[in-house]
Amino acid sequence: MAAPSPAAPAPASSPPQDYASHRRMNRLHHFVATPLVLAYLVFSVVEFVRGPSVAAGLHVVFALGVMALAVSSRLMALTVQDRVIRLEMRLRLRDVLMPPQAARIHEIQPRHLVALRFAADEELPGLVERVLDGTLTSGDAIKREIRNWQPDHLRA
Repeated sequence: MAAPSPAAPAPASSPPQDYASHRRMNRLHHFVATPLVLAYLVFSVVEFVRGPSVAAGLHVVFALGVMALAVSSRLMALTVQDRVIRLEMRLRLRDVLMPPQAARIHEIQPRHLVALRFAADEELPGLVERVLDGTLTSGDAIKREIRNWQPDHLRA
C-alpha cells in the first residue's frame, strides 16, 4: 500500500471541510458575474417590451449571448475539473487497491470517482467494493459514508 496522498493545503481562512461544508461557491462567478449578466438580461427584456426596437432587440440578443458564455464557461471548467479528478483517482486507486479490485477501476463511473476523492486511502477499498457491488450508487451516498474526510480546496 502506498502512503496516504497529501491533501491540498487549506487556505488560511478556510474552516475544516466535511460532508456538510464541502460544496464550494465560486464567488466571482456565483455572486458577481452571473447576477450582473442576469440583471442585464432582465433589464434588456423589460426595455424591449416597453419599446420594441432593433437596438433593444440587439441588447436582448447580446445579453442572452453573454449569459450563455457565463454558463458555458462554468460548465467547461467543471468538465475539465471532473476529467482531472477522474485521472487522479484512477492513479490513486491503482496504488491503494489490491490487484483484483484495481483491475476493475474502469467499471467505476466518473461521478463515483468524483465523490471517492474525499475518502482517505484506508477507506477507499471498502467504498470501492460497495460501489462495484452496487450498494453505493450515487455520489452523495458515497460522500455520506466517508468517515475520514480528505478536503479538496483546489476546486473550480
